[in-house]
Amino acid sequence: MKRSAEIETRIRQAFAVSELEVRNDSARHSGHAGDDGSGESHFHVRLRAPELKGQNRVAQHRMVHKALGDLTTEIHALSLDVAG
Repeated sequence: MKRSAEIETRIRQAFAVSELEVRNDSARHSGHAGDDGSGESHFHVRLRAPELKGQNRVAQHRMVHKALGDLTTEIHALSLDVAG
């Protein structure tokens, strides 16, 4: 399974998603540090979910990282745009 699909699956399992976009930005970082040649090393996630409401930014990011679990070790860069 592609990492972008796995990211989406894990987030949908962990949150009552009202909006989700998983964008693979790896091509923009080709040849940079962290580019493992897989084409799946850099991602941007835009997430809206009620569980995130009232949480500060650090708590929101921790919640997303927890949902992704061990997958975070396979990703070089993950930018998050999250809100409740």
